[in-house]
Amino acid sequence: MALKKFKPTTPGQRFKIISAFEDITTTTPEKSLLAPLKKTGGRNNQGKMTMRYIGGGHKRRYRIIDFKRDKENIPAVVKTIEYDPNRSARIALVEYSDGEKRYIVAPNGLKVGQTVMSGKGVAPEIGNTLYLSEIPFGTIIHNIELRPGQGAKMARSAGSYAQLMSRDGKYAVIKLPSGETRLILQACKATVGMVSNPDHNLERSGKAGRSRWLGRRPRTRGVAMNPVDHPMGGGEGRASGGHPRSRKGLYAKGKKTRSPKKASSKFILEKRKK
Repeated sequence: MALKKFKPTTPGQRFKIISAFEDITTTTPEKSLLAPLKKTGGRNNQGKMTMRYIGGGHKRRYRIIDFKRDKENIPAVVKTIEYDPNRSARIALVEYSDGEKRYIVAPNGLKVGQTVMSGKGVAPEIGNTLYLSEIPFGTIIHNIELRPGQGAKMARSAGSYAQLMSRDGKYAVIKLPSGETRLILQACKATVGMVSNPDHNLERSGKAGRSRWLGRRPRTRGVAMNPVDHPMGGGEGRASGGHPRSRKGLYAKGKKTRSPKKASSKFILEKRKK
């Protein structure tokens, strides 16, 4: 993946760093795999604003992604690598030997013309989806299921990956992108490889307008508000606002918010890095 820097011909171009989009092979999505995507503007079904700083943005259509990879032992050929406005990773259009087309999250290094498969007894190659019971130790994986047949839930964003460390009874030990080590049932599926577009975290917008295109409105800091609006508001001059906390007064920046009674805690062997 390559990044593109711009000459500072305008203030917005000066610090702009975006993807060169060299890996993308077509700009026209597959029509049969598109669905409408409504914008809420942060409003609920009564029209009341429940989430602030959301609104505007470019109109999008949802690309229906196959996260289950349940078409087993049928080879599929990669037709295109495409841009998806709804996620940071690239997506790949694959066509199965029976003629059905589906979108998958493209792994890094997947090329047009390659064949991908899923199911039991499949080779652990990039883009193939296997059960955790069949993946070799140390393999880099993404699109990991949490429950068998549920569809991929973890390691789906650009450049993210997990690693299969070992197996313990009916569970596989997975090291997640956060650094957390966790047990997942071996009957769950995962895809081999790392998610595409690994340089996504190095991109820089260059101007505020680019955030508006993404549907993000300007965010007001708590310390800039009045005491009636936020616990960190008010004070003479540029007061710091005291201990960082949320609008409802709950401590932020370090206070543990995970419930100790959470059912999934027993599957976590090592907590994520701080």
